[in-house]
Amino acid sequence: MAEFDPAKFEDKYANYFPELQRAYKNAFERMSDAHGSDVVHAVDQQVLNESEPFYEGGAFRVELPDDPASRVTAITVDDDRLNTVLDEYVATIEDELYGVFGVDPPE
Repeated sequence: MAEFDPAKFEDKYANYFPELQRAYKNAFERMSDAHGSDVVHAVDQQVLNESEPFYEGGAFRVELPDDPASRVTAITVDDDRLNTVLDEYVATIEDELYGVFGVDPPE
């Protein structure tokens, strides 16, 4: 893989699509191992499918669609558990983005 270029991340799907897929897949596998597949799969398919990764100010962040909890309709899950899993999932994706792109997270 070529060295990460923040300017190229502006057009991330043209320049870094395989790397983005790998980061999201790695995060899915880590989360499935930790939380089981039902809630993780629902979040992946009904919330994260509309998420958007960004690289700004030396940091990756994942922006979720509006009202992500209301999008999860495939399973019944209490809001506390859903929010906990969702927060951890986003953090895991961001962690994977740093790893896949070989970028050190900010301190």
